[in-house]
Amino acid sequence: MSKTPKAPGGKIAADARASAPHASDATPEDRAFDRSRRRFLITATSVVGAVGVASAAAPFIGSMNPSRKAVANAQPVDVDISKIRPAELITVIWRHKPVWVLRRTPHQLEILPSMDSELKDPHNRQAQQPPNMPQGVYAYWRSIKKEYLVLVGICTHLGCIPDYVPQPGGSLGPQWKGGFHCPCHGSMYDFAGRVLIGSPAPLNLPVPPYHYLSDTVIRVGSIGGAHKEESWAPEIW
Repeated sequence: MSKTPKAPGGKIAADARASAPHASDATPEDRAFDRSRRRFLITATSVVGAVGVASAAAPFIGSMNPSRKAVANAQPVDVDISKIRPAELITVIWRHKPVWVLRRTPHQLEILPSMDSELKDPHNRQAQQPPNMPQGVYAYWRSIKKEYLVLVGICTHLGCIPDYVPQPGGSLGPQWKGGFHCPCHGSMYDFAGRVLIGSPAPLNLPVPPYHYLSDTVIRVGSIGGAHKEESWAPEIW
């Protein structure tokens, strides 16, 4: 006669199973206690998990704060203009942006008042230059001193860097009088950075905040005087 195999664990396991209450035998008070305990355990686990996620995220969130190098790059930049020759353009970097300083010739300045009919915003009605620029009849200079033009060299269309093309005519056509031409989509600007009609760019090239520390040094990134650099920004950089 075959014997019934014993369950693993022998008598102790069998006794434990026999002593364990069935769900159907639990009282309403027992079931309520079990539900309360499960809710407590779920809540406690969620809180611990949230604390762990926050702790792990803290270094990442901290990394989004600007570094000392980034803060330093936002400081004003002093530019010595004493060695710039007529018709020469130099580039400096301010806030990771190319800033041009062009020493305009008398001929380049003479062209500016005659450009009105060819420009989208000849009188600088859009806020693309800081408030310490000349107003009225001399607004077309877009510079504190007419000889030296200071611009952010970024096209206001899609952010390309235009070329300085001082020669009239050439591949840009007989109507071209000289200025800046964007090679990406063909936007054109005059010797004051004002955008020509027909260009995809909507606004004039921005003039950054700047002022003169002396006759030969320009500080880019600060308007100076009673103004603060933070008080002004163009429509489009």
